[in-house]
Amino acid sequence: MAMELDLIANDTLLKENGVTAPVDIRASQTRTFFCVMNITEQIEQESVDVSIWGSADSGETWGAQPILKLPQQFYRGETRAVLDLTFVPEVNFIRAAWDLNRWGRVAPLPMFVLGLHLKEIPAMPGRVPQAPVSAAG
Repeated sequence: MAMELDLIANDTLLKENGVTAPVDIRASQTRTFFCVMNITEQIEQESVDVSIWGSADSGETWGAQPILKLPQQFYRGETRAVLDLTFVPEVNFIRAAWDLNRWGRVAPLPMFVLGLHLKEIPAMPGRVPQAPVSAAG
């Protein structure tokens, strides 16, 4: 059965930078996930940067770079991306991290309400075979 998980539970209120708890993905058959971030509330003049980090151990070491960085968002809506862990077989745990930014007026502080859902999908093909091309005469 395909794995499904909420790295950030739907309708989570974010008011400061943070990270989620580690999630064990060793049971994944394909190591490929369709990620959907849904922002349902925000205020003006702010942005959110959401990333997914990988760890080979139980979450002691997360590396220097995320394994997926979603596009920076400013408004409500849905953002989709594919997380392909076949290229990083050492990753056994993942977690989400977010950075909030606000400019312009000092108050109020940044605020987003969002969720990040992952659903396991079939693995991406390693290479698509090329069909021979011939000139028609």
